Amino acid sequence: MQTENTNQPIMPGKAEKKRTIGKEILSWVLHLGAAVIIGLLINAFLFQFIRVDGESMLDTLHDGDIMFATKIDYIFGDPENGDVVICRFPGVTNEGKTFVKRIVGCPGDVIEFRAGMLFRNGEPANEDYLTETRNQQPFVMPPMTLGPNEYFVCGDNRDNSHDCRTLIYWGKPEPISREDIIAHAQFVFYRDIK
Repeated sequence: MQTENTNQPIMPGKAEKKRTIGKEILSWVLHLGAAVIIGLLINAFLFQFIRVDGESMLDTLHDGDIMFATKIDYIFGDPENGDVVICRFPGVTNEGKTFVKRIVGCPGDVIEFRAGMLFRNGEPANEDYLTETRNQQPFVMPPMTLGPNEYFVCGDNRDNSHDCRTLIYWGKPEPISREDIIAHAQFVFYRDIK
């Protein structure tokens, strides 16, 4: 009497191999798709890394710095004077272009420049982040009262910054809206020391 050897491995047929390979590919596609969606959600709602392009924020930020910026701060709260933010300027033709600037005026503030010095609500603003040698232009702007959804942003290198003082295309002072503020810059993640 001959017994059947049950210890030998059973070789899968071609159909089973195709099913196994197909399941493996589907699994990879689903995992990669989920990772991409999670990454996009994080980038849209939580935080992102931003590369500084230009010298408008010298000496606080340098051209090529990579910053860590959070978005969740402004989902649950409002920007404040002194915050360094990532923003858009209305009317800029490149819709994807963003700028790094500092908030110097919030809703209800009266903003004025006298001989290059910022006055907020009639008082000289403490701007210890400015470097005197980079802020020599005697910019003058009469008082402007910001509306309920308006913010005034400037670069820290005022001699070389397109900002709300001369909003890029109009050449006249103009605030941005709350919707134009995208993220709150937290810290420099990487700086190329040359």
